[in-house]
Amino acid sequence: MTDDFQQRLDDLVGQPTGGTGKPSVAPDPVNQPMIRHWCYALDDMNPAYLDPEFAAKSRFGSIVSSPVMLQTWTFPPPKIAGIAERDGVPIEIKHNPMKFIEEAGFTGTIATNSEFEIARYPRLGDEISSTTVIEQVSAEKKTAIGTGHFVTWVTTYVDQDGEVLGKQRFRVLRFRAER
Repeated sequence: MTDDFQQRLDDLVGQPTGGTGKPSVAPDPVNQPMIRHWCYALDDMNPAYLDPEFAAKSRFGSIVSSPVMLQTWTFPPPKIAGIAERDGVPIEIKHNPMKFIEEAGFTGTIATNSEFEIARYPRLGDEISSTTVIEQVSAEKKTAIGTGHFVTWVTTYVDQDGEVLGKQRFRVLRFRAER
């Protein structure tokens, strides 16, 4: 690894992952049908998410969304056409600030962990948006699956008034597969 490559890695810190710096806006406000689908899919029958009478008497005062749905609300609609040409990514990425990592041979990607910090539960009608920035890129590490760099980004989720709902740290290992 060259000093120039390491500098390019270091320069990623604080940069938006999508290249535009613009927030990702949820296509729909927080709504009961999506909450219900989530609850049934994950078998999470919390009455604060599903039962209006219970929720009204709870500390929330009304129906809320599971806070770990934050990421789900801002998922863009997938574009399946051309997915193979985008290496299996279901959305079009117009600008990838980490493309040079792949070009340097770190073509493998594996998610290593995700952490949520919850500030408040989303409420029905909240319009959620998110911004994602690179938080950290490790020095080169040798792992059992290959040599690479751990890349961590932080997504901050806010409501229509700019109130922070939560943050998600997501870490992947970009690696060269060892043979």
